[in-house]
Amino acid sequence: MKRRAWIVWLPPVLSGAFLIALWYAGRAATGLQSWILPTPGEIFQAAWNEHATLLRAAGGTAVGALGGFLVAALAGLAIALVLGGARWLRTGLYPWLLVVQMTPVIVVAPIIVLWAGPGLPGIITVTFLISFFPIVVNTTQGLLSAEAPMVDLFRMYGATRWQELQLLRLPSAMPYFLAGLRIAATLAPIGAIFGEYLVGNASGGTGGLGFLVYVYNTQIKIPALFATALTSCLLGFIFVAAVSWLNWALLHHWHDSFERHDR
Repeated sequence: MKRRAWIVWLPPVLSGAFLIALWYAGRAATGLQSWILPTPGEIFQAAWNEHATLLRAAGGTAVGALGGFLVAALAGLAIALVLGGARWLRTGLYPWLLVVQMTPVIVVAPIIVLWAGPGLPGIITVTFLISFFPIVVNTTQGLLSAEAPMVDLFRMYGATRWQELQLLRLPSAMPYFLAGLRIAATLAPIGAIFGEYLVGNASGGTGGLGFLVYVYNTQIKIPALFATALTSCLLGFIFVAAVSWLNWALLHHWHDSFERHDR
């Protein structure tokens, strides 16, 4: 087991060390100033100096990201159940979902402010719009991917539509739903930061990471700007790790992918 862990962790550690060394070599060779290309050491120093501000901003962004993610998960599952229930509903509604997904959020930002309001409600709305589509698509595909012999068996024994959905289609769709959640988990922090740019505010000093990006950029604090990007990345990892744990908790007892992995 320990040897297997080393095999998993050693390549990314070595590649990361190589990239950091290359970073320092590029800085030394070009002679660029820290306000153009800060070194990793300068970035970590800026992160330490600004850690209180970064943590407070990350907390604000996490609230918006989590709110939008949860709304996207619930709405995505509900919409997928509608789309998976009947072909005519799927044919009639799916193109309009594509229209919503393909409409740039920045174009509808004034409408979001008008309807949802600025600040946290608007940020949650932006995060929802960016995150919900992968959940809908994956879950709908899962509902439609139940094994045909099992569907025939249920219908042969006179199972109701609700029994078929509850006992067959929902369990079959669970891995697809969780895959959609993993994709949405990577998008949610990005959506929250983007939402802070578009419709957020910093009233009471509670601006999120998107607000910090604007502040550090105007103040030309480039190492702190890189530290903000690093904090955003860590927040995204936390979201993905939480969904990955949920995936393991719900599937590892019965799904084939975990059984093969355990062997």
